[in-house]
Amino acid sequence: MFPSWCRPLEECFGRGRGDELMWDLDLKQHASGDFSIAVVQANSNLEDQTSVFTAPSATYVGVYDGHGGPEASIFVNQRLFPYLTKFSMEHGGLSVDVIKKAFNATEEDFTRLVRGSFPFKPKIATVGSCCLLGAISNDELFVANLGDSRAVLGRKGLHGEDRSVVAERLSTDHNVAVEEVRKEVQALHPDDSSIVVHCRGVWRVKGIIQVSRSIGDVYLKKPEFNRDPIFQQFGNPVPMRRPALSAEPSIVTRKLKPQDLFLIFASDGLWEHLSDDEAVKIVSTSPRPGIAKKLIGAAIQEAAKKREMRYKDIRKIEKGTRRHFHDDISVIVIYLDQHKNSSHIRNQNSFGCISAPIDIFSYQSYSGEVVKNDNSLQLENRKTHGELPLL
Repeated sequence: MFPSWCRPLEECFGRGRGDELMWDLDLKQHASGDFSIAVVQANSNLEDQTSVFTAPSATYVGVYDGHGGPEASIFVNQRLFPYLTKFSMEHGGLSVDVIKKAFNATEEDFTRLVRGSFPFKPKIATVGSCCLLGAISNDELFVANLGDSRAVLGRKGLHGEDRSVVAERLSTDHNVAVEEVRKEVQALHPDDSSIVVHCRGVWRVKGIIQVSRSIGDVYLKKPEFNRDPIFQQFGNPVPMRRPALSAEPSIVTRKLKPQDLFLIFASDGLWEHLSDDEAVKIVSTSPRPGIAKKLIGAAIQEAAKKREMRYKDIRKIEKGTRRHFHDDISVIVIYLDQHKNSSHIRNQNSFGCISAPIDIFSYQSYSGEVVKNDNSLQLENRKTHGELPLL
C-alpha cells in the first residue's frame, strides 16, 4: 500500500515561465537536503515521467523515459516506489535484492496488463520505458537503471584532480550505440546474426530499438506475441528464439561521503546535448532554486545552436513538431547535505511524494489505476490531482 499523503501537484509545481511546455519545481526539501525537478515536453504525449518520494528514513528518485507511447512510463511511475516501500518493510530495509524484486514485480505487472489489453489494444505490446531509480537510505546510495537515462554525481575533487567539482557517472547506458553493450547483446544471441543491426544511421536491437534493457516492450521479450495473429495484422513480426531485451537492472551502491555534493538524474534528452562535466559545472556554479530548469534550458540552448536557431524560437514550437528539435527532457537534482551542519537537517517527521504532470501542455494528469478482473489487469484512465495512486 502506498502512503495516502502524496501531495497534489497544484501545491508544489509551477508552469515554467516563457515556455508553455516546461514544468518545474524550484526547490523542495528531502530528509537531508534540497531537490529540484523540471520537465519539458516535446512529444505529442509526454513520454517522460518523474517522481520524488521523501521520508525521514529514505529518499527515492525516479526518472522513467517511455517509448512507443506514455503507458509504460506512467505505469512504472505508479508501481515502482510502492513496491520498494513494500519490499523494504518486508525485508528489513533497502538492499540490492529489494530493488531487483521491485523491478521484477513491476515488469511482471506490466506484462499482465499487456496480456489483458492485447486483444483490443495490440499496440500495448510495443510500448516500453527506460527506468532510472535513485534511493538514499542510511547514508547509502543505490542507483539502478534500465536503458539510457543517466545518474551523475557531483563531488569535490580528490588529490590529483585539478577541478574543484568532479563529475562521476553512476549509471550504465544500456544503449547498443555503446560498443560494450552491443557486444554484450551479441554474446547473448550467438545464433542470431540480426540481433543488432545498423540502420537509419544508428545501431538498433533487431533493427528497432536502441536500448537493450527496459520495462515493457513485451513483443521483444515474449515470442508468443509475435506469433499471435492479432499482432501480425498490426505490425511486422520480429523473429526471435529468446528475449531480445532484458528487464534486469544494473545496480550501483555507494556509501555517501563528505565530498559528495549533489546528484543529477535525467532522461537521455538532457545527455544528448550536455556532457556529464557540463551538467555538473552548471549545478556547482549556480544557485539552487530552479537548478533543474536551468539544466534543461542549457540543453535546449545547445539544441537550438545545432539547428542555427534561437532558444526563444524553439520554445514557440508546438508539441509533436518540437520532437524534431529535442526530446522530452526530465531532470531531478538532489543536493546531499547530510554531512553539513544542523541548519540543513530537515523535519524528520515530514513525508511527501511529488510526481510531475503526466501531460504538461494540457496541465491534465491522469493515473492508470490497475484493477483485477477475472482474467487480467486492465488500465483505467481517471482524472487525479497528480498523486501516485494506492496499490
